[in-house]
Amino acid sequence: MIPKDPVILLSFINTKLRDEYESLSDLCAALDADEVAIRHTLSGLDYRYDPVHNQFI
Repeated sequence: MIPKDPVILLSFINTKLRDEYESLSDLCAALDADEVAIRHTLSGLDYRYDPVHNQFI
């Protein structure tokens, strides 16, 4: 289950990206998650996905 709280979501997503998935799109496909919604939620914390580092920074 994907966390709803933005700060917990950030930690969850970055951990999954670091440990299990090669890209945000891979993670979203595997978890049946809405990539646009994740990007939107984390942009509210002023975080953007960086594909080079494969994390939200």
